[in-house]
Amino acid sequence: MTITHPREARTATTAVFRTPALLRMTGPAFVAAVAYVDPGNVATNITAGARHGYLLLWVLAGANIMAMLVQYLSAKLTIATGATLPEICARRLRRPARLAMWAQAETVAIATDLAEVVGGAVALHLLFGTPLVAGGLITGAVSWVMLVVQSRRGQRRFEAVVIALLAVILVRFVFTAFDGGVSLDGLVSGLVPGLSGTDSLFLSCGILGATVMPHAIYLHGALLRDRHGEPRGRGRELLRATRLDVLTAMGLAGMVNAAILAIGAAALSPAVGASLEGAYRGLAAGLGQVPAAFFALALLASGLAATSVGTYAGTVIAEGFLGRWSSLSMRRLATLVPAMAVLAAGAEPGRVLVISQVVLSFGIPFALWPLVMFTHRRDLMGRLVNRPVTTVCAAACASAVTVLNCALVWYETAG
Repeated sequence: MTITHPREARTATTAVFRTPALLRMTGPAFVAAVAYVDPGNVATNITAGARHGYLLLWVLAGANIMAMLVQYLSAKLTIATGATLPEICARRLRRPARLAMWAQAETVAIATDLAEVVGGAVALHLLFGTPLVAGGLITGAVSWVMLVVQSRRGQRRFEAVVIALLAVILVRFVFTAFDGGVSLDGLVSGLVPGLSGTDSLFLSCGILGATVMPHAIYLHGALLRDRHGEPRGRGRELLRATRLDVLTAMGLAGMVNAAILAIGAAALSPAVGASLEGAYRGLAAGLGQVPAAFFALALLASGLAATSVGTYAGTVIAEGFLGRWSSLSMRRLATLVPAMAVLAAGAEPGRVLVISQVVLSFGIPFALWPLVMFTHRRDLMGRLVNRPVTTVCAAACASAVTVLNCALVWYETAG
């Protein structure tokens, strides 16, 4: 018989009763996680699966693990300093470097929102036959309404709406993957690193950009601060909640992305999977109209949720780097215009989405290297400074992304 010391018993009991409180503190990572299951993810992953089977699943798994670490560090920086990553950059960098960082971050935000609006427009076209330009306007308008809900009804209402949309995305893609006859052997073999030509390298960069999402790195600290107010003084408590939040949210996002890639590998041919409309037609032909309709519905949910989050990230970027708060309405309009121009030009939406994700992969190092350096500084982080092993892992992630981007530039330049 084991005898429990009274102090140990009290500690265990306290931990049990603290668990619901810890759960109530979660939520910001789920909003950030929407960026990891947006239309860009759908287009990139389903194209990778259709063209290369399960070959690039290891890239997706590695990128998802990287995203967990990166989002945790972004939140940790705000917990320790009370400021977001863009705000810290603005304080620590000289004006030319600060403006250059802002310019590339704005490019990332525009590329992000372009993908979300285009994806939402394609989903409305598949579901209801809505013209792409009109679908883009509808997607932009609905996302603006969601942002108004956040500003007037509070962060928790916004989180509830986004998490509900995330649940729709998760359930439908996972069920569609199983309906498509996913190969367990294929999934296992896909975890072994390997590439097959320049196209697989190009799609690897797209998967990385779609999964790690630089605008979400800038955003996470602001989401945490909106939810909890001034975080300093509650560091340990918030860190525990953040770990649970990030692991759960990013784990679910990883499941969604793996399911999307598996759908492309199991149910689509390379020619069909080259576009979202082709994927929709292929699913309808192979699995039936209902799974295809739910695929389009999940695509619409991801577009609406992710474009709201992306627009909010743009306001955080502008306020942090420039010290100027731009209204959500102006921000929504500024990022909507490029997407509408692409739709009006008649560009193939699937190709646009994949290219936009590759652009995002080139923005990751600009967010990740400062994050690694700042969270390594004891004078900035205090007791929450990174352990050496954390810094090494984060630097390895930043190095891997940088090398992959350089490799793609070299291959494309060399023809």
